[in-house]
Amino acid sequence: MSDIIYTKVDEAPELASASFLPIIQKFAAAAGVSVGTKDISLAGRILATFPEHLKEDQRQSDDLAELGKLVKTPDANVIKLPNISASVPQLVAAIKELQSQGFALPDYPETPETDAEKEVRSKYDGLKGSAVNPVLREGNSDRRAAKAVKSFAQNNPHRMGEWKSDSKTRVAAMSGGDFFSNEVSATLAKETGAKIVLETANGETVLKDGLSYPAGTVVDATFMSGKALDAFLAEEIEKTKAEGTLFSLHMKATMMKVSDPIIFGHAVKAFLAPVFEKHGETMADLGVNPNSGLGDLMGRVEGNAAIVADIEACIASRPPMYMVDSDKGITNLHVPSDVIIDASMPALIRAGGKGWGPNGSESDTNCVIPDNSYAPVYDESIKFFKENGKLNPATAGTVQNVGLMAQKAEEYGSHPTTFEIAEAGTVKMILDDGTVLHSHVVEAGDIWRSASARKAPIEDWVNLAISRQKAEGCNAIFWLDADRDHDAELIAYVKPILEAQGVADKFQIMAPREATRASLEIITRGENSIAITGNVLRDYLTDLFPILELATSAKMLSIVKLMNGGGLFETGAGGSAPKHVQQLMEENHLRWDSLGEFCALGESLTFLADAKGNEKARVLGNAVDAATQGILDNGRSPSRKVKEHDNRDSHYWFARYWAEALATQGDDAELSAHFTPIAAALAASETAILSELAEAQGPAVDLGGYFHGDEAKTAAVMRPSKTLNAIIG
Repeated sequence: MSDIIYTKVDEAPELASASFLPIIQKFAAAAGVSVGTKDISLAGRILATFPEHLKEDQRQSDDLAELGKLVKTPDANVIKLPNISASVPQLVAAIKELQSQGFALPDYPETPETDAEKEVRSKYDGLKGSAVNPVLREGNSDRRAAKAVKSFAQNNPHRMGEWKSDSKTRVAAMSGGDFFSNEVSATLAKETGAKIVLETANGETVLKDGLSYPAGTVVDATFMSGKALDAFLAEEIEKTKAEGTLFSLHMKATMMKVSDPIIFGHAVKAFLAPVFEKHGETMADLGVNPNSGLGDLMGRVEGNAAIVADIEACIASRPPMYMVDSDKGITNLHVPSDVIIDASMPALIRAGGKGWGPNGSESDTNCVIPDNSYAPVYDESIKFFKENGKLNPATAGTVQNVGLMAQKAEEYGSHPTTFEIAEAGTVKMILDDGTVLHSHVVEAGDIWRSASARKAPIEDWVNLAISRQKAEGCNAIFWLDADRDHDAELIAYVKPILEAQGVADKFQIMAPREATRASLEIITRGENSIAITGNVLRDYLTDLFPILELATSAKMLSIVKLMNGGGLFETGAGGSAPKHVQQLMEENHLRWDSLGEFCALGESLTFLADAKGNEKARVLGNAVDAATQGILDNGRSPSRKVKEHDNRDSHYWFARYWAEALATQGDDAELSAHFTPIAAALAASETAILSELAEAQGPAVDLGGYFHGDEAKTAAVMRPSKTLNAIIG
């Protein structure tokens, strides 16, 4: 196994790797450090899942499973780039692309009937949504802006939209019948197995058996009423039209791969309610599944003039919709994975509460977030900025995050125990000794789910928070609501640990709404805070605050201290990756910023030095920090526009600054001697290299595929400078 594993992923981060990874491997080799790769891309995972359908030379190892074993060992040192958390439309598109490349994969069975089809569907469904992160995250999360990044953002503040006190932008959430209001939670006194059953007038159906929980596990159960959801959506559509704002739905249909696509489908049906009432049977015959979005629906009814005309008339009668791409007519409801709440809501808040409408102009927006578990965070943020005006990035403090996520903690681990209820009855979670732990009376169409958080990760999370607060010496808040069942169970863990370590006075415990306002007040004063949160809020806040503070979440330092001693170093968010790929293919310009990769690399090398006693790796890591500072100080980050510096230019400058730092450092004479000629060559060749990189931009390029590109074609696109390639090798 290599000393460091650099993950092969998808979209813009993977394109950037084609340029950056050879530089890493060249420099690391000088310190005796090997850097290998493991494929966790969507295409790679699809191929690894169906070896029996492939030729011998097409088969691929299950790299995710191998990494899943590695992260449970002290030897793990993994740099994880953002990967696609696939929605069904993305999964189907990837399958079709691979089939077109000669891989004899089975189709995705949308309505499986035979046992063989059900088995194929089950395998494909295992690849949807957050299939990667729960496997690799065997530790809790420490996310923060690196000091150099935060300093640069303060000295070079990004543009913020103006907030007005009379803005009509608001958040709409259900007042009852949602996951929040129906949640029950309990901490298990002993290790036990469990099953989930649905009892109806027609008998009992086992929804899930073979569950196993260690003692001390917090186990939740809840459901969302389908009828309450439909009534809420219908009401909000009418309210939005009356208010004259944009209608927008903000979900996480990628990570919450079972529940949220269903909720998304309810929204599509609600928005097109008259069409479904009139043409429901015909559309069902055409294979329409509202969970797949308006885009898929339009493709399936394209040949039916009557349905198309009624859809157009219905949309015209509805409030204007928040747009993903107004130029192309792609709406908020087109594809479930196009609007991801943790990216879409911060972007809207940063823009002064404005969203893009179908006419190509900005407008106030009704932000529909059906479940009330975390909607208050965004609601309170909007209220705060209406009262106080926009945040000033030049003077703002920072909100760091310590997140509970190890071992599939909380909602993001709920996929195998989430069900759309087929028949009215009672869902029960029954322990091995016959105890009914949780019970809910449900109706057909309700969405029921259970989630859990284990004792060891919870205790590790609290101790990580104590360690981070001690290191930073700043305000620290546990974002826990004592009136929410799950949070109350966590508080029962948190308080004794804080008291036993004598640090209870260093921390506050606040419900998310109150914690949001307190944190915004703190950073507005120029001070810092640590948000100590559960798994979903970790995801949401490590986009919300960085986007407000830094303009992007891709530049965050993300360290996962694995519970068995290894290290996982994540490189930031990838939410804008699809647009970056589109621009590269059309204009050969990649605006992806690899700053997250730079930060993760430095941390990984330093961790390796500590773990293996490799002092040369430490020198490399220190030089990475100097190179990152050089990128920021000299404005070498990518530009958004073609023919200006892009991702590849930033990699040249990073390599040059890295080599110069290694050549001039005094801790290791051998490394200094090795990198002195490399630094000199990179400096002397500046004009030639930048010219070759610039000349490559402009024309459209062929990558050989979107999800599964051709490696040779991608390398040719991403390494167009012969001069730089000759130096790097």
